[in-house]
Amino acid sequence: MSAGPLKDSFGRSMDYLRLSITDRCNLRCVYCMPEGQSGPSSQLELPQIERVLRVMGSLGVKKVKITGGEPLVHPDIAQIVHLAKNVPQIQNVTLTTNGLLLDRLAEDLIKAGLDAVNISLDTLDPSRFQYLTRRDHLPEALAGLDRALGSGSLAVKVNCVPTATSPFEDLLALARLAKDRPLHVRFIELMPIGLGLGQTRLDPEKLMALLTEAYGPLTPVDRQLGNGPAAYYSAEGFMGKIGFISAVKSCFCERCNRIRVTPDGYLKTCLHMDRGLKLPLDDEANNDAALAEMIQKAVWNKPASHLFHKQDEGRGENRLMSRIGG
Repeated sequence: MSAGPLKDSFGRSMDYLRLSITDRCNLRCVYCMPEGQSGPSSQLELPQIERVLRVMGSLGVKKVKITGGEPLVHPDIAQIVHLAKNVPQIQNVTLTTNGLLLDRLAEDLIKAGLDAVNISLDTLDPSRFQYLTRRDHLPEALAGLDRALGSGSLAVKVNCVPTATSPFEDLLALARLAKDRPLHVRFIELMPIGLGLGQTRLDPEKLMALLTEAYGPLTPVDRQLGNGPAAYYSAEGFMGKIGFISAVKSCFCERCNRIRVTPDGYLKTCLHMDRGLKLPLDDEANNDAALAEMIQKAVWNKPASHLFHKQDEGRGENRLMSRIGG
């Protein structure tokens, strides 16, 4: 079956799938999940995942990011990576993780074919980490980071979501990881979704000024260093790069190339739009060709832009970030 390419009505090609396989997590980050479980959890099972990957590959998807929740708590995570890598059209398989289980699972993930890993880490300070995540697991996260770097085969990025209350020394220390280690550090602007609505974002320009004062001029990198919209900069003496993903401050929707599937089986063509299209992943009467046609129609109607600046329209996403894959 070959049904691609996957385009919307604005001529954008969707070749990047963010596949959220579970909304479960072993942390409770203050901008992502409440302390207690909020309703029943959702998780995609292997046959559903295999079908999503097969059909998305036929539609021209070349890159897959496996997300959660925390994807490493899914019992079949290594097999999921293997499934993705064995879809002929899919060229790149990565995942985003908090790193707690990475030290233990890295070998299996590498054998399955994982290309790269993004590790979510908002501080290197133990007390601050416990406050932000509501868990005392910084040593495990750092062990996962070290294991990924020591693998010799995984490209590594660190993702930080700063807020207006983030201590500047925390952000400088995280940026310094890119100075001393072969990885990229990206600062992701807090999005007004879920628990993020109750917090104040840090202006990316203020953060760039802080980093420039500490580490010298930041020079724009004129080539793409990943699958997504990050703008990267180099600093003198740094092994890696510093990136900024600023969806609110600097809308990059005109070059969006991604779609999402949530752990409850919805196709979301925009992170901030409402729930999306429920995919009949368990309906045997609905064959792959019919499913591909449904996806094509939904993507054709992908909105031109998110609604971060129009919260009063009532069409934005109201669920927790952990339930939609971020």
